[in-house]
Amino acid sequence: MDSRPPDSRVFEAFANRYRRQLLLALFTANPQNDDDIDPLNLLRESETEDDPEVTRVTLRHVHLPKLADSGFIEWDRESGEISKGPDWEQIAPILRLLHEHRDELPDEWLLKPLTDE
Repeated sequence: MDSRPPDSRVFEAFANRYRRQLLLALFTANPQNDDDIDPLNLLRESETEDDPEVTRVTLRHVHLPKLADSGFIEWDRESGEISKGPDWEQIAPILRLLHEHRDELPDEWLLKPLTDE
C-alpha cells in the first residue's frame, strides 16, 4: 500500500463548497446517462448566498478551470457542459463518503441537496 500523502489537488478540489457541490452532482448523476451536465444549472438562486451572476462568473473563471486543470472533470468551455475527467477515480472515494454521510456534515460544507421538492 502506498503510504505517501494524498495528492494536494484532491484537497484543493474540495476546499470550496461550490466545487464540492459540482463534484457531488457528477457523482450522483445516473451512470447510464451519457449526457454531459451543464454546471450552471446545478446551482439554483436559492442555494447560493452570493449574487447568482457573480456565482456563475466565479464558476466559469475559477472553479471549473481549477477542476478541469486537476483532471477531475472535463469541461467544454464552449457548451459549458462537464463530465467526469481522467483523474475522477482519485476523488470518487471521498465523494462516496460525502454523499453517504451528507446528513451528518455541517450545513456550510455543502449546499442544499439538488431536488425538485
